[in-house]
Amino acid sequence: MPGTPRDNRVREFRKKAGLTQAALGEAVGVSRQSIVSTEKGDYAPSVYLALRLARTLGTTVEVLFPLTTKEFS
Repeated sequence: MPGTPRDNRVREFRKKAGLTQAALGEAVGVSRQSIVSTEKGDYAPSVYLALRLARTLGTTVEVLFPLTTKEFS
């Protein structure tokens, strides 16, 4: 469902960076399973993990985890 808190662009940026889920997990200090769950929207990362993901993927938290105005209604 577009615009929900579960939407994220982690997979898109990970693939652009040429990283596997395991490699990204290792780079940010979590398991491959945590990356899988994050990409699927089943897991909302902590602020600290979101920051590490953004830094590793060369973007910002706001780009990786976009919000819409519907979420604030």
